Amino acid sequence: MTATTVAPESLDTIDLADPKLHAEHDLSEIWRHLRATRPVYWQPLRGTQPGFWAITRYADALSVYRDSDRFTTERGNALGTILHGGDSAAGVMLAVTDGTRHHEIRAILQRAFSARALAAIGESLRRTVDRLLTEAIDKGECDFARDVAGNVPLGAICDLLDVPQDDRRYLLSLTAHAWSSDHADAPPIDSWSARNEILLYFADLSKVRQRSSRTDVVSLLTNATIGGDNLRDAELVANCYGLMIGGDETGRHAISGGLQALLDHPDEWRRLKDGEAGLASGAEEVLRWTTPSIHSGRAATVDVTVGGEQIHAGDAVSVWISSANRDETVFPDPDRFDLNRDPNKHLTFALGSHFCLGHLLGRMEVEAVLEGLRRRVRSVRQTGPAQRIYSSVLSGLSSLPVVLEPEPARS
Repeated sequence: MTATTVAPESLDTIDLADPKLHAEHDLSEIWRHLRATRPVYWQPLRGTQPGFWAITRYADALSVYRDSDRFTTERGNALGTILHGGDSAAGVMLAVTDGTRHHEIRAILQRAFSARALAAIGESLRRTVDRLLTEAIDKGECDFARDVAGNVPLGAICDLLDVPQDDRRYLLSLTAHAWSSDHADAPPIDSWSARNEILLYFADLSKVRQRSSRTDVVSLLTNATIGGDNLRDAELVANCYGLMIGGDETGRHAISGGLQALLDHPDEWRRLKDGEAGLASGAEEVLRWTTPSIHSGRAATVDVTVGGEQIHAGDAVSVWISSANRDETVFPDPDRFDLNRDPNKHLTFALGSHFCLGHLLGRMEVEAVLEGLRRRVRSVRQTGPAQRIYSSVLSGLSSLPVVLEPEPARS
């Protein structure tokens, strides 16, 4: 699918909350225009959909992320929920909980996502990537988005949650449709059904893990206490769900989008293969370039001024990470894909109290795939058009057909 560029003149007619807009169009000119002229932009009512603020500059995004007192997630952390009645998991799931309870639940989960806890994941990731690349090479033509990118983060997060192997493919099919669709006309009930199925799955799994001495995240949440009390059932299930969705989506879309970027920028592929590009810096650039979570949502709790604009208490606010990660005042030549970009303080994992718990794991996953491509794959040839997902929250590919040519075996 070839994305058509949307001109700034169309700004007053488009809807930034429309999944079709993001799947089928290139908004780079819109973001550039807004950053320069209307960085804190009010999109008015569209039909029955309420208006909302769009934050497009890096500095303004930072100010919102760092101020959890005046910008709350408890009406939701995406436009789809904030504008349509709020999030049922507010005050329960970490991503849409603020204040003391947020810090208490985060402290429990932080144990599982520390650098020390994730140290053992590195070798497992390398083995997973090697296996997936071998299988993709042996197939001749493969769908990189499904066959490789879809399985790397799935394996890692399922290892942390200790999801049985036989259940993992089923969970991937659900997470792939919880916040996005492969089609423009997919009914909303599909996403709701997928989310509910994930919640039910973890409700059942947590019962099995009660009073378990296991060290996986489900057991950790099931048996943890705060002030002497166990987490409520809703908190337990919702946070397993949140980890599953967050742990799968970012890595999956960064990996497939990263390969597409390397196909579109053959000089960077050569630098990767020749060892001229660093793996760590390369992973950071892939995460900036792809920006799998394109926006995050907040609601203003009081009247507040951002970027010279007065935002009123109760207003919906969207931070467009896809724009902030291309802010020319922060990233020199931002529309150049540069695996050695340094510094690279992108906002792909957000910032502040809701800084992504799994940021280390996400970085490890992308780096492991870059290392595997460098070591195992001589060249990549795209054999058909890539297909984008439909979402106003996520950016990624549902399909990327390619042929991976292997490096010759060493004698």
